[in-house]
Amino acid sequence: MAGNLLPPLKPLPMKDRVSMIFVQYGQIDVQDGAFVVIDKTGVRMHIPVGSVACIMLEPGTRVSHAAVHLASTVGTLLVWVGESGVRLYASGQPGGARADRLLYQAKLALDDELRLKVVRKMYELRFQEPAPARRSVEQLRGIEGARVRETYKLLAKQYGVEWRSRNYDSKEWDAADIPNRCLSAATSCLYGITEAAVLAAGYAPAVGFIHTGKPLSFVYDIADLFKFETVVPLAFRIAAKSPPQPEREVRLGCRDLFRSSKILAKIIPTIEDVLSAGGISPPEAPPESVPPAIPNPESIGEAGHRTQG
Repeated sequence: MAGNLLPPLKPLPMKDRVSMIFVQYGQIDVQDGAFVVIDKTGVRMHIPVGSVACIMLEPGTRVSHAAVHLASTVGTLLVWVGESGVRLYASGQPGGARADRLLYQAKLALDDELRLKVVRKMYELRFQEPAPARRSVEQLRGIEGARVRETYKLLAKQYGVEWRSRNYDSKEWDAADIPNRCLSAATSCLYGITEAAVLAAGYAPAVGFIHTGKPLSFVYDIADLFKFETVVPLAFRIAAKSPPQPEREVRLGCRDLFRSSKILAKIIPTIEDVLSAGGISPPEAPPESVPPAIPNPESIGEAGHRTQG
């Protein structure tokens, strides 16, 4: 009976959420309907789970079934990461992706002509100029890679950072230089909130257009549209200081940057804008499909939120 006395869940839309929080050394559970972190001294922290885009679970964290269920219900992504959030081990989908959105995304990705239109739109958004004419996806990917390498060099020079190349080994993390460690920590944060947005919008992280063959290909595609105006300059600025804990400095910087830039309000509209470049209409949801979000009159939940029952 106690469960029935709780007020109905009303998840916040992605654009209005806090971007991310990190949790380390504690048991995440649900007590009296509240999402809490518990350690040996008792309840350490209450987390407003419905107002967070994603929760990064660092080593030393355990999660109860009830906590995973609640996070899934309110559309909050749980991401299991390594220390300092620089290795991704697994993630928990924050809501049932809509079949109509998945079919739309897959149709665009599988048709070479439609895929090229989407890739050209991504190029245009990223570099603020039309993509070169009569180029294939592979050729555009090569042009993009060359421009990215030059951008790294320019930013390193701007911030006074010694730069060799974008290179690190995830198995020997501490062997990487500070600029690469800062960049990896920064992009990890960006990928986390981008994946949360992709899933909240009802799309599949693995079905990419420029990136392919990876579990987060589409996440990389969308994150790259924001990377060089947000986290990459931040990473170089912090690397220039050579702080004793660069990953922690980057995480805190990303948190503040995401809040000030209101990036979560931009990601889902950008996804829709990019996919609309294919020039086809999304298929109508079949009548028997699961309705979007948790029912509420304002329809504030995104299409990917899981329904009750």
